Parts: sequence; C-alpha cells; structure tokens
Amino acid sequence: MAIIPGTFQTYNAVGLREDLTDVIYNISPTDTPFMTRVGRAKAEATYHEWQTDALAAPIDNAQIQGDDVSTFDTINPTVRLGNYTQISRKTAIIAATEEAVRKAGRTNEMAYQVAKKGKELKRDIENALVGRNQAKLVGNSTTAPRAACVLSWIKTNSDLGAGGANPTTADGTGTRTDGTLRAFTETQLKNVLGQIWQVSGEEPDMVLLPQTQKTVASTFTGNVQRMINAEDRELVTTIDIYRYDFGQVQLVPERFMRSRDALVVNTDLWAIAYLRPIHLEDLAKTGDATKKLIIGEWSLESRNEAGSGIVADLQ
Repeated sequence: MAIIPGTFQTYNAVGLREDLTDVIYNISPTDTPFMTRVGRAKAEATYHEWQTDALAAPIDNAQIQGDDVSTFDTINPTVRLGNYTQISRKTAIIAATEEAVRKAGRTNEMAYQVAKKGKELKRDIENALVGRNQAKLVGNSTTAPRAACVLSWIKTNSDLGAGGANPTTADGTGTRTDGTLRAFTETQLKNVLGQIWQVSGEEPDMVLLPQTQKTVASTFTGNVQRMINAEDRELVTTIDIYRYDFGQVQLVPERFMRSRDALVVNTDLWAIAYLRPIHLEDLAKTGDATKKLIIGEWSLESRNEAGSGIVADLQ
C-alpha cells in the first residue's frame, strides 16, 4: 500500500511528548533465608566471643558397693570462641539538580536510591554469610577486618568430594579445601543428617540449597509422599519438607551461596551479632549534592558448629 504524498508522519514531527511509564521494574531477588531465620545477638567489641561445651563420651560405668571415691573424673573447661566484626556499607550521592527535576517512577531520587541500596546491602551480607569461603581476619589500617562465615566454621559433620577437606579447627581461623565435584545424592544428605543426629541433641531444621542442587533434591524419594491436588488437578513434584530417619528438615532455596555446597543448618545454633545495627547516616554536605551512608558492623556467632553440617563439592 502506498502513502499519499505530503502525508505528515511522526518521523518528521517535533514536540511529541514522551511515553515513559511511571513505574520502575526491578525483579532482582531480595530474600535472604539465612539472615532471616537465624538468631540475633549483641556484640560489644570488635572481637565478639562466646563459649561452647560438650558432654563426655559414654563409658563402661559399673561401681562396687560401698566403694570410696579415690579418683575423680577429669573436668574439661569450656571452649572459648570468637569472631571479628565486619563492616558493610552502601553509599549514595545525588546532585541537587537531580532532585529538583521531574522524574518518572519516583518523586525523591535519594529516597529511591536509599531503599535500593539497603536491599543490596542485605544481599551482600547474606552472600558473605553463606556464599564465601572466608576465615576471620583482624584487619589493620589498610586491610578491612572480616568475619568468619558459615563455611569456615563447619568441621564435624560433612560429606566431601575427593580431595576435599574441612577447616583444620572449628574456630573460624581456616577455610575449606574444595574437592572434586560429584553429583548430589540422597545418600550424601542422609549421611550428614545422620552424623548430626549422632553428636547433637538438637535437630537441624533447614537445608540451604542453590538452584541446581534444590532441583536435584526435589527428586529424592526418602519418606516423602508426593500427592495430587485434586481440586487444582495439579501434581506436586517438588519437596519442601524432607523427612528422614531422625526427623525432618525444610529444603530452602538460597540464591547467594556457592553452587557446590548444600548446608544443613540448625538455625538456633547461629546468630548474627551486631556491634552497630544497619542504619542510615547523613554525610557532611561539601557541595551541591546530598550524601547518604548505609552502614552496619556485624559478626557471625557459631554457637556450636556440631549441630550443623555440609554436603560439599557438588556439581
């Protein structure tokens, strides 16, 4: 079809108003299951400390009638543990002119950026807690201090690939040695759950799984019964609760951990200790702009790592 000569089209027009939707679409995930579910504690120094203890192993205990006590049991002291605090922050600086102009999707640019940066900071901390093979570090005037995170604490209960190794001590001073990758199996998960039951009087309540391993875990059979939702005519093919010989755990997807790890967690035995809770500060105005700082200082408290475990080196 031909266009009649002289037809005025938008391609040549001047002064057309823009069509910009007054909504900003941001679908980046912000769920942080580890931070959300573990406990909270108060740190009062840059080196936060706590104590753990354990019962002696069972012995053959049979005594003679009327026997006098001439020897006494060995008294083992508690174990004193600690972790350094880590400072995490986000910043924003907005020119006064940017605040003055009319904008689409937000009225106040600084308020929008502060809300966005706050969510980013939460993701950063979650990644540090469960997604980094990070030992504690005191820091100095040129090196930032670091908190030992979950991977650096778990030593007692594990299922590892060939060549893999746990930290040599369960005190946050070491890191994991990654082994050869292998497929994730139900046997591996049961192995770690069984180890935890053997040494701990408290059951884990959560297994944190990256996307690839959560998909695999949904194929595990165990004692899980798959059901059909008759009303919706829908077959349920995923597992959220996994029942095993000694209890049950929730299988929780975690976006910010390494794809090679599956963490079996007792949330009662971990806590985030804040020396300075995450808060917003106004920075000094030095020019024609407004500056904000979102900052917090935190540490991870591993109340007893033997109540948790890891299936590592998963492909």
